[in-house]
Amino acid sequence: MDKGIHPVRIAEGYERACEIAAKHLDAIGDVVGFTKEDPEPLVTTAMTTLSSKIINENKRKMAEIAVQAVLGVADLDRKDVNFDMIRMEGKAGGSLEDTELVNGIVIDKDFSHPQMPKRVENAKMCILTCPFEPPKPKTKHKLDITSREAYDQLFQQEQEYFADMVRRVKDSGANLVICQWGFDDEANHLLLQNGLPAVRWVGGVEIEHIAIATGGRIVPRFEDLSPEKLGRAGVVREVSFGTSNERMLVIEDGVNSNAVTVLIRGGNKMIVEEAKRSLHDAMCVVRNLIKDRRVVYGGGAAEVSCSIAISKHAETVAGTDQYAIRAFADALDDIPLALAENAGLAPIEELASIKSRQVKENNPNLGLGIDRPTSVGNSTCDMKDLGVFETLIGKQQQLQLATQVVKMILKIDDVILKGVYN
Repeated sequence: MDKGIHPVRIAEGYERACEIAAKHLDAIGDVVGFTKEDPEPLVTTAMTTLSSKIINENKRKMAEIAVQAVLGVADLDRKDVNFDMIRMEGKAGGSLEDTELVNGIVIDKDFSHPQMPKRVENAKMCILTCPFEPPKPKTKHKLDITSREAYDQLFQQEQEYFADMVRRVKDSGANLVICQWGFDDEANHLLLQNGLPAVRWVGGVEIEHIAIATGGRIVPRFEDLSPEKLGRAGVVREVSFGTSNERMLVIEDGVNSNAVTVLIRGGNKMIVEEAKRSLHDAMCVVRNLIKDRRVVYGGGAAEVSCSIAISKHAETVAGTDQYAIRAFADALDDIPLALAENAGLAPIEELASIKSRQVKENNPNLGLGIDRPTSVGNSTCDMKDLGVFETLIGKQQQLQLATQVVKMILKIDDVILKGVYN
């Protein structure tokens, strides 16, 4: 812009440079081979992602959990990963080493009555979104009870409502009740007497996950209950944590065995939430590798290779677009420069060495090794040998997103600050 080039022409040049970079990354991408039986490359990739996170001390175990969770819900033939089937539940207490992968659903609830059984095998559950209580009028109302007979009649009517609800549940063949709403102590006691363990106040999202995992249907009215709408699971059990009163419900071996839950433990809520974010990042990287097995190598190798390719293309472009394309190439050089500077090396010398060797050897995998100085006095080495890489999809999306952000900024003509135009 200092040279008088219009922002629109700069944006067009950046767009062309980004397209060249994306195509070049396609050309230099390497394929990572893995299977469900041998997921070690995926584990290595996930460990690299977790190296800079707060959970890096347990990165091997966390990486294995992330890979197993993604592979558990992945369709490798279609290269599709359904993230909706992966739940992450956290519970403060214990340590990160206690984190585990559960083949089923874990919800932060417990059975509604302390005398209900803590383990239900071959569970047939009715999933209700209707309250376990007598119906209430929608309008404002007032009921005056003037005699004992009237009270007894009202009480009897209420008991009939509860008895009818429990009877419909029993007739459907259910031996476990999952209810989105609550119910009072009377209904709770009636469920206990009839041998129906129940869970109340289950959230809407959790209800949907339970329905998917168990193959059940969400029932809005007791009249609609039938054996075909029941969800089925091998075991439903309540687990407690140490000496605390906190409990969680684990639903395992559902009809849809693809549903998995990562139960994260940590010293406090902050650690648990940070572990959730870190595991989500690792899962996204694993998902990207499943969708596209190609990778590009790190240490600034991919950026330098793209910079060289874009600079060569700029020489063939006539007009002012050439300056914008060259500027894009120069911007890519900032990545290895920053890496070298942060590592305490000489940035310009290291960048010049990488570019020189990439052109001479025609090897786009050469990058900044940092702790691997060579005999010629710089740290340039083959990133493939070091195992430093990232997914091709992720790198292309980074460049495309950065280009779109720059184009958006270039469209801003002026920024009005408070007090400047007074």
